Amino acid sequence: MKAVLPAAAGLFAILQFAVSPAIAADYQAGPVTDGGTIKGKIIYKGTVPTKTVLPTKDKETCGGPRKDPLVVLGPGGEVKDAVVHLKAVAKGKDWPKAAKKPEIDNIKCVFDPHVQVIRAGMIDIVNNDPVLHNTHGYYGTNTAFNVALPLQGGRVTKPLRRPGVVRVDCDAHGWMEGWIYVVDNPYFAQTGADGTFTIADVPPGSYTLVVWQEHTGATEMPVTVKAKEAVQVPVELKK
Repeated sequence: MKAVLPAAAGLFAILQFAVSPAIAADYQAGPVTDGGTIKGKIIYKGTVPTKTVLPTKDKETCGGPRKDPLVVLGPGGEVKDAVVHLKAVAKGKDWPKAAKKPEIDNIKCVFDPHVQVIRAGMIDIVNNDPVLHNTHGYYGTNTAFNVALPLQGGRVTKPLRRPGVVRVDCDAHGWMEGWIYVVDNPYFAQTGADGTFTIADVPPGSYTLVVWQEHTGATEMPVTVKAKEAVQVPVELKK
């Protein structure tokens, strides 16, 4: 294969940057002195759907058949791993300091974490299994990344520049599935086992609150935030 001439490589880099969506560059971070807070609890009522997992290869690593719930609930129907965020926030609080670079790991033929929220930017794709994984991420039907990791301990860094939901599967183990929710502003939360969320330091104003869960999809609702006040937003998901 012919080597790319330096000038051509430079032109390609410029064009690639020009057509790539901004990595949250338009968001203006600064102090918020009169911010309000959005709080809530996400509940799911009804029968919990399940996904049947039937490993067909690498069973020593991947294990046997099982049923995975598509909505993980607490005893009162509290939804775990739902994502909550505000759309189209132009400016506000600074981004939280990350303890480490985001990553998605292949462990026993399961993506870990199963659901995560990350700032638009870079993510590490890791294989901790002694088998080949081909980790494939999609924005809808468009490929976001496609990474072969043949060796245990393999690690590759890829960009996720565009906000939105990235579904992840493995081309070598078709039952694997995970989710990366990419955001362009720091007003987001991911629910824990109690189903609650808190989004703080929100500049006063009217917003669209998005609640996303892998089975139910996205639900949008209006919310108004007043200075130094907390607004309660209960959410019931169903499908």
